[in-house]
Amino acid sequence: MENTTLENELLFQMQNSFPITEKPFEVIAKALNSTEKEVLEMVQKLKDNKIIRQTSAIFDTKRLGYKSSLVAFKVDADKVDEAAAIINKHPGVSHNYLRNHDYNIWFTMAVSPDSILGLEKTIEILKEQTGAKDAITLPTLKMFKISVKMDTTGKRAKKEKLKKLAHKDIILTARHVAVIKALQKDIEVVSKPFEKAIKKLNLTYDEFFTLANELKESGVMRRFATILNHRKAGFGANAMSVWSVPEEDGERIGKEMAEFSAVSHCYLRPSYPNWPYNLFAMVHGKSQEECDSLIEEMAQESGLTEYSKLYSTVEFKKQRLVYFDDAFKAWEGQVVGS
Repeated sequence: MENTTLENELLFQMQNSFPITEKPFEVIAKALNSTEKEVLEMVQKLKDNKIIRQTSAIFDTKRLGYKSSLVAFKVDADKVDEAAAIINKHPGVSHNYLRNHDYNIWFTMAVSPDSILGLEKTIEILKEQTGAKDAITLPTLKMFKISVKMDTTGKRAKKEKLKKLAHKDIILTARHVAVIKALQKDIEVVSKPFEKAIKKLNLTYDEFFTLANELKESGVMRRFATILNHRKAGFGANAMSVWSVPEEDGERIGKEMAEFSAVSHCYLRPSYPNWPYNLFAMVHGKSQEECDSLIEEMAQESGLTEYSKLYSTVEFKKQRLVYFDDAFKAWEGQVVGS
């Protein structure tokens, strides 16, 4: 297999599913007819070149008791950078972008289960701190898809059937929380990347992986996978397509749009008099033209005529949410104490 082809296959496999096992890179190497040494060297190079952003567990915020929402602020152009810096200080903000719209700052916001202020009050405080002229709170009403996988191979079908997963009940124990704290960290590119965590937690490999599998089977952990730096990986454009959908058609059209492979996130959210769009589909492509073309196809298939495309022009923040982090209490303590 050529080096570039192997890299692309490797990136796709690591995005799709990273093995939670003692020697995961060996497992990946066997699947790609390569060697563990070659795969480790390749992954390290991809990390050094900032193509791989992080490899860790992706958790379901809601199942962990956190309240979250997408939020849009309308901020004067000359105050955007200052406002973004204020928003970014909150540990519950994982993504924050400048987008080409009157509502120009878009961020995802989460508050911990033991938050004193709660989600709405926190957003209100950030609105005051930033001097935003207006704000829209857009919580998820129905989630159809959340799966960021860039097609690095070029072999992926335009559409994919989405599986409906059945989840087992779980009561989170202190051991589960300890494993969550370990799994949410970016792994080291070494033969046994989970070894340090296992020793620190004083668990055996079997105990650690049993707890990890319980988190996965319950849906608390969505998956363990690699996230790429989209632009560095050649996917230079992402559009948040927003659609005004009749309430009775929301679920059907949402499911249909979610089947497009280039759609990473698809949700129903509330609409307002100043924001008529209730269906959101995040589209990724190598160029704006590619995104535009796909959104046009989505419009034709759905028959929807009222929609808009919001492109991100600046990435202010993009990182995984750190769960069970004292930074949440510290932020609230500063705000309440000031």
